[in-house]
Amino acid sequence: MAVSSVHQQPRDRSIIDNRAPHVARLFLDRVQASPDAEAYRFLDGGQWKSMTWSQAGDAVERLAAGLIALGVQPGQRVALASSTRLEWILVNLAVMLAGAATTTVYPSTNADEVGYILADSASVLVFAEDDAQVAKLQANRAGLPDVLTVISIDGLSDGDWVISLDELRELGAEQLRQRPHAVMERVAGIRADDLATLIYTSGTTGRPKGVRLLHSSLTYEAATVASIGDLSADDLQLLWLPLAHVFGNVLLLLPLQIGFATAVDGRVEAIVDNLAAVRPTFMGAVPRILEKAHARINTVARADGAARARLFDWAVRVGHRATAAQRSATPMSAQLKLSWAIADRLVLSKVRARFGGRLRFFNSGSAALDPEIAEWFEAIGIRVLEGYGLTETSAASFCNRLANAQLGTVGWPFPDTEVQLADDGEIMLRGPGVMDGYHNLPEATAQAITSDGWFYTGDIGTLDELGYLRITDRKKDLFKTSGGKYVSPAAIESTFRACCPYLSQVLIYGEGKKYVTALITLDPDALAGWAATHGMSGWEYRQIATATATRELVQTHIDQLNSRLNRWETIKRFAILDRDLSIAEGELTPSMKLRRALVTDRFGSQLTALYD
Repeated sequence: MAVSSVHQQPRDRSIIDNRAPHVARLFLDRVQASPDAEAYRFLDGGQWKSMTWSQAGDAVERLAAGLIALGVQPGQRVALASSTRLEWILVNLAVMLAGAATTTVYPSTNADEVGYILADSASVLVFAEDDAQVAKLQANRAGLPDVLTVISIDGLSDGDWVISLDELRELGAEQLRQRPHAVMERVAGIRADDLATLIYTSGTTGRPKGVRLLHSSLTYEAATVASIGDLSADDLQLLWLPLAHVFGNVLLLLPLQIGFATAVDGRVEAIVDNLAAVRPTFMGAVPRILEKAHARINTVARADGAARARLFDWAVRVGHRATAAQRSATPMSAQLKLSWAIADRLVLSKVRARFGGRLRFFNSGSAALDPEIAEWFEAIGIRVLEGYGLTETSAASFCNRLANAQLGTVGWPFPDTEVQLADDGEIMLRGPGVMDGYHNLPEATAQAITSDGWFYTGDIGTLDELGYLRITDRKKDLFKTSGGKYVSPAAIESTFRACCPYLSQVLIYGEGKKYVTALITLDPDALAGWAATHGMSGWEYRQIATATATRELVQTHIDQLNSRLNRWETIKRFAILDRDLSIAEGELTPSMKLRRALVTDRFGSQLTALYD
């Protein structure tokens, strides 16, 4: 079942047809086109400062020259182990200009896995954010003969293996004095089918696989998004996503293509403050961030007293009715228009102000978002445009457009991307964004990509008559109860997050069992506010989580969830864990997805007890 190309046409096809051949050229063209425009906004000493495209061009060229001075050759890999920050962006672009390829490493990756990634990629240089990252490299030094030098972003030279970022800049300046055209000579040799980046899948099981993404795939992503026309040079994005993840990585390419500015700060805990300070027009997000914002605002509204809670609920209901009428192209009555204007002035505009007041939309990816959350944001006046893709497809292959978004779907396929469904519903994709293959894994590549270029995504979905795609589950996550009924855990988990404002994480379990159970963790911030009004002020999370009143609270929301499920899907028993799941403990991926197999194994005794 292939999708008709009628739904794939962009607003400006010429952008795709005439796209830059590689990322280095894309960047240099942007510097030339708008040298004095703002490129990046970053924190320095607690204050936001700006860098123009011309300044970025100079900084990147110097770093690229430094890499050449250190002996980096075209096609070699240079690893980046750092959080999201300005230096990550500049270094990544410098690697592109030097003709090399970036190996991305999450800063939360443990030392053993860092050693594996660097050895498997044969990286010759590593940029390490700080002493903690350098220590991981030192622990693996004996097994990393290819790594000639480590560049510490925040640290100092050790006189041996590690040099500072300032020293690299000095090497670059000297290289340019001796060979002024050294970097441009490298750029001239880059081809569209050269490797641009190796992104190791964070994975929910086993060793990560290195996904080989070519320059042509990355420039296709940037040009395709630009061709849709929902973004312009006047936009401003707030970028916090981990840049080692393909979603964050591709958001670096869009400003190169379109010309808008990017405010960058990778601290998740600072997102709310940064939204208010930066006042962006759009932001990439993962469902967990949107779920937390939704839960937090609803919790705060109820903490202000019954009268304010009723006003808030009324305003949101009016917003729902108004936006539903807009979606269906139904004329609004005069009464609804008036109510909407009043609701917006008294409540909804104040909620939007918490997000900076200028936010037009969120791009949501990485996992499924419950439609109720998207509807709530639309009701308050902020659109959520869901998209779909994988590391293996260079990020997005589908996305909703502002003019015709359909809630609950991930939109239409990108131009030149084909989609079909296998007999079991697995989504198969073919197009310019599909990876070159898994690094050093020819058998895994052959299993994932057919001889005629179709990539098996591992996700189950449906396509409607208009070409909109709905993701129903991850193929390997579906399970069957002992009664022979299939259960989609991700769908249940997503629905529960939307109806329980105190929820942090939930794992639905029941493979081969008589009934479905759940492991639950609660959001510490939301829980603390509730606990303070229920005689548990000052209690630690562990104490609150195990209290009888807390269990009764969760049971109320479980009952609400069960009323929306098929009988065989309903949660019969559950356990509340005495701590939240975390990235640091390996239970969540850096993009905040549940590592299902690990969590199931780690908390096996609690799950077993639910069937005693």
